Amino acid sequence: MNTEQKALVTATVSTLRAHGVALTTHFYRRLFEHNPELKNVFNMGNQQNGKQQTALALAVLAYAENIEDPSVLVHAVTKIGHKHVSLDIRPEHYAIVGRHLIASIGEVLGEAATPALLEAWATAYGELAALMSGLESGLYQHAANQEGGWTGWRPFTVKQKVAESDEITSFYLYPTDGGRVAGFQPGQYVSLRLFLPALNLFQPRQYSLSSAPNGEYYRISVKKEAGNPQHPNGMISNHLHDFVAEGGIVELAAPAGDFTLATNKPTPVVLVSGGVGQTPLLSMLEHLVGTDSRREVVWVHGSRNPQMHAFREPVAALAARHAQVQQHIFYDTLATGPGQAGHYAGIVDLNSLNGGTLLPAGADYYICGPAPFIRKQVQDLAALGVPREAIHFEEFGPATLSV
Repeated sequence: MNTEQKALVTATVSTLRAHGVALTTHFYRRLFEHNPELKNVFNMGNQQNGKQQTALALAVLAYAENIEDPSVLVHAVTKIGHKHVSLDIRPEHYAIVGRHLIASIGEVLGEAATPALLEAWATAYGELAALMSGLESGLYQHAANQEGGWTGWRPFTVKQKVAESDEITSFYLYPTDGGRVAGFQPGQYVSLRLFLPALNLFQPRQYSLSSAPNGEYYRISVKKEAGNPQHPNGMISNHLHDFVAEGGIVELAAPAGDFTLATNKPTPVVLVSGGVGQTPLLSMLEHLVGTDSRREVVWVHGSRNPQMHAFREPVAALAARHAQVQQHIFYDTLATGPGQAGHYAGIVDLNSLNGGTLLPAGADYYICGPAPFIRKQVQDLAALGVPREAIHFEEFGPATLSV
């Protein structure tokens, strides 16, 4: 891009701040009208709840704000790249998206969208698409080159289906072809694709891998969505619960994601989760104890009550067998009677742990749960003096959280 084009893109920042979601909403409507086959690629649940439109608006704004030095967006670009690879996004998709994005800018801005402005944004998008495609090419190559690796969609058989609580069930997934499965970093996820007859579409959704790497199978642990069962995300999870039995077939993309345990560090580890957000942290916990790590581990988890608390007994057993593992459990409703050690009433509150003094010094924190949950934990840790670089978090779905 030349200096004049960068200035034109920068000049749209205020418009993007005010009307970015309107632009991206128009864009997706246009995209699916002209290329309806892409409804099989995009998660329509995130379209329905508006998360995808918001996430794209934030990404476009961030790119415009940093057009002089896009390198500051490397973390965000890497996270998006992992998502794209998990959904089998290819370079040809960028051409389709770019065509509709530039057309949408022209249609939404009207007379303000001069030929020079549209050319500037087309150039900016082309550079971003080249950057993303290059990053994703490396991720695809890495996925394909390791033992048991692959790209695209691979069929897996459900060999075990285990109820972990009243609302969470684990699925043990083995390659239908009988081959090995690729290793992964604790904390990563897989994309799972199902055909949903109610939508007449294939639909993908990411699920964290909830066990340590083992070379033979992947385990995902899925919450049944009772609140809005007709929501596409709920339809995927509920279809797994209600219709995919042992022996059933699903399709998976290779493991992806940059929310991963730093396995080469000696620091203590604090794993903080709410509800089904514990799934990537379970993989981290199992990896740490399974590799005989001497790192101190503190497991902090919040659930509505013991009946909704998945993996309650397995985690307690790990803590009992490994002296370096401590656990602290928060229940919205705590049973009456003598208090059980390490159990607390209410939502997860790190200050409740003796004013935070039960948290080890110099620890790395890994947090996963709903966006408000993550925001509270990050703010509380900052108030306790934990440096930002020691706090790592994962927001399920398109990234909209900034803390």
